[in-house]
Amino acid sequence: MPIVNIHDAKSGLSRLVEAIENGEEKEIIIAREGKPVARLVPLSGTDVSRRIGFARAVFGDRPPISLEALNAADEEIAALFGIKGSREPR
Repeated sequence: MPIVNIHDAKSGLSRLVEAIENGEEKEIIIAREGKPVARLVPLSGTDVSRRIGFARAVFGDRPPISLEALNAADEEIAALFGIKGSREPR
């Protein structure tokens, strides 16, 4: 069970989460000024290997939406927010 200071945890969070996900670490303690303040642990009962694609179970096998179809309602949505005219992406 490694103890990591908060600065290192912030700068290396993805690495720490990956270590938890892969089972390399069971828990990681995060400390502030040498005192433990938080614990990073895997979620129990959550199968993270099937996160991607969960919407298929909800929405079924629908065909992909084209960008044009997705953006078709932009003018109507802009009007609902009181924005006149289309805006180009920044």
